Amino acid sequence: IVCCRPYKIVTARCSMPKPCNVYGFTDWYKVGSVCVKYFNRPLNFTDAEFNCRTKAPGAHLVSVHEEEHNDYLLCIVKKFNPNNLRIWLEAFELFKSGQFLWLDGSNWKECVEMNWKEIGRWNDDACYVKKNYICAFKRNAVLKPGSEEME
Repeated sequence: IVCCRPYKIVTARCSMPKPCNVYGFTDWYKVGSVCVKYFNRPLNFTDAEFNCRTKAPGAHLVSVHEEEHNDYLLCIVKKFNPNNLRIWLEAFELFKSGQFLWLDGSNWKECVEMNWKEIGRWNDDACYVKKNYICAFKRNAVLKPGSEEME
């Protein structure tokens, strides 16, 4: 079963997102309300998800909800590993039902990868396959009350 998103293919030129301006996470990138980081360490879907959870408070595999964010993630992957663009996304197939869910609780299902066969295309794949991945955490989950973002 192939699932793909209608996101356009990113051109050779793309804009990298700005660094995350949360103290202690400046090597991550700001994409919308989350900070993300690429990990060039192939793991199966479950191990990648649990590794993300150790990297920052509330972190998970990245999920994509806007085309602009999809483009940023593609740029990050192209920057750090241009020869292998396939990564795990934070979605999985629920009991082979054909329904996809995001692990962060938003609706969307085998496990889902990005950049299958062509740049930007999504695909379901066996969860045991090892792939690189991008972790994400919500910036407001790390900022403590009374603290401020770095300028």
